[in-house]
Amino acid sequence: MTGTNQYHTTPDALPGITPESAGWQYLTFRVEHMAAGETRTGETGELEMALVPQEADLTASVNGETHTLRRESVFTQLPQVLYLPPGTSYSLTAVQDSTYALGGAPAEGRLPVRLIRPGEMRVELRGGANATRQVSHILGPDLPAERLLLYEVYTPSGNWSGWPPHRHDGKLGSLYIEETYYYRVSPPGGWAIHRNYSPEDGENELLLARDGDLILSRRGYHPVAAAPGSNVYYLNYMAGEAQGEDRGRPPVDEAAWAWMRGDWEGQAMELPFGDARRGEVP
Repeated sequence: MTGTNQYHTTPDALPGITPESAGWQYLTFRVEHMAAGETRTGETGELEMALVPQEADLTASVNGETHTLRRESVFTQLPQVLYLPPGTSYSLTAVQDSTYALGGAPAEGRLPVRLIRPGEMRVELRGGANATRQVSHILGPDLPAERLLLYEVYTPSGNWSGWPPHRHDGKLGSLYIEETYYYRVSPPGGWAIHRNYSPEDGENELLLARDGDLILSRRGYHPVAAAPGSNVYYLNYMAGEAQGEDRGRPPVDEAAWAWMRGDWEGQAMELPFGDARRGEVP
């Protein structure tokens, strides 16, 4: 599987990667499911990790403390997120059938176990016009981690996100940061388009993102478009060379589109044009 940028959820498997399978250096990610009543134990090892419920009712036991992680759906509630430093043992018990994401990156263990609640997260509307989206800052300059960055992004039907196209692959003065996109789509039959491209490397990849897909951003630019009628959520785990406050350095925009930060309407043409009349036939 090394080298692929897309992993699908199937009836027999949930998506996940390690640095070895992804062919990169830092970031680990996987999706796990637990049946009601099931208990599972784990150990973070040399990684700092963050657990993000998708649809879940979980009890987490860590260092003698118990934390409740509940979420009806990513489309109805912001999450409670459990941050676990390196060298931490944990136990999870599913009160109901539960699905959650777990990602991590190498760290030294400078921060404690923490339950991050929705009210602590900075939530912003970003962009404008048909590039409007909502971003929840879970781990970043606002809420500390050593190497991990963690965001949830909501892109409404017909809108774009990751716009202007930007990069954080160590080129053109950008930081080197690896990134995963875990997609959820409402309704589940909907879809988004995810483009990975790097003119310098000749890469130009157009991917159809469906509910439950995992897509990797290894290099270059990586914008996303939600199909009309499809509301799109994606969960970004990110990690790279930067640590602490240095992780907050912004990515580098593609020069050809950077002007749009000052004109989100994008010089859109006006309709009707010519003798056009409104009709129902495509």
